[in-house]
Amino acid sequence: MRIAVVGVGLIGGSVGLAARERLDAEVVGFDPSPAALETALEVGAVDRVTPTAEAALDGAEVAFVAAPVGVLPDAVRTALAAAGDDCVVTDVGSTKRTVGDAIRDERFIGGHPLAGAASAGVENARAALFDGATWYLTPIATTRGTLYERLHRLLLALGARPRAIDAQTHDRLLATVSHLPHVLANVLVAQAARARTEAGRDEAVEPLPATGPSFRDITRVAGSNTAIWRDIYLANADALIGSIDDALDRLTAFRAALADADGEGIAAWNDAARDDRRRLLEGDLAGGEVSELRVSVPNRPGVVAEIALALGRAGINIVDMALHPAPDRSSGSIVLWIAGAEPAAQAEALVAGLGLPVSRA
Repeated sequence: MRIAVVGVGLIGGSVGLAARERLDAEVVGFDPSPAALETALEVGAVDRVTPTAEAALDGAEVAFVAAPVGVLPDAVRTALAAAGDDCVVTDVGSTKRTVGDAIRDERFIGGHPLAGAASAGVENARAALFDGATWYLTPIATTRGTLYERLHRLLLALGARPRAIDAQTHDRLLATVSHLPHVLANVLVAQAARARTEAGRDEAVEPLPATGPSFRDITRVAGSNTAIWRDIYLANADALIGSIDDALDRLTAFRAALADADGEGIAAWNDAARDDRRRLLEGDLAGGEVSELRVSVPNRPGVVAEIALALGRAGINIVDMALHPAPDRSSGSIVLWIAGAEPAAQAEALVAGLGLPVSRA
């Protein structure tokens, strides 16, 4: 298998390392930075590099576009223009609506791995970066099913847990769990710096209190790469504004409880946060037996994406999948392997609700 990586930074480089190590794939890389290309060769993230993105796509079966969000639509268009008819093109951007609205090609599937590291750059890439990480995929109605299957299987081989989600839900969710935390981290460090200045201390030498590890933890992402995060904030502005407004409402409610010395209300507020966190952590755990579902499907565009999105919205983990077209290509079957007995039963009901015949093997 030949894989093209357009943009060999931390994510693109890690894709290359994992693909070479776990799939024995040939990885061809392009990056506008000659230094990044040189480093990618040195660390073994790519087999060879090319002077253009178009050259990297020559003969590729899968292409990963790892460009900044602000230039992502143009980068994906360039990749698709150079890609073969049977090449699946995906991206790794942190927002999905901007590129999804701009690109309507059956070969393109938006993607976003929830993985990263404190330090950027291909020199920090590692093959294990995606192990156990959720990798969101945003197929559309015209997505070609065979290409979705190929990408899904490849991501599993890289160690990730692919999950289908629609672009709007993705951006709304990430505004809350990723983009808002970065905003709050910036606010907190600015607030702390001002508090130290107002106290008359020399902020250049005054260390953070040794008793404040929670502050260090919650502000770890403050001041992250400006070029990257400026584009993310702007690309997801409406969803992020909604998350900020919700956070302000919650802070205002807690402020009122403090002003009223409402001890019971404060205790209930804190207990609710603990319970919410426990449920969020439990929801991220997957395990148990794996069930096999067989779905009979007509040969029509979008049926694979329809099933994947229905299960993704329900938080059901597809451990693996396979497509088996009928000899006359008029219909076929999709085999799904689902983790856990209860999720498998839920998946069976959801697929049946789509009007598709389904049985459990």
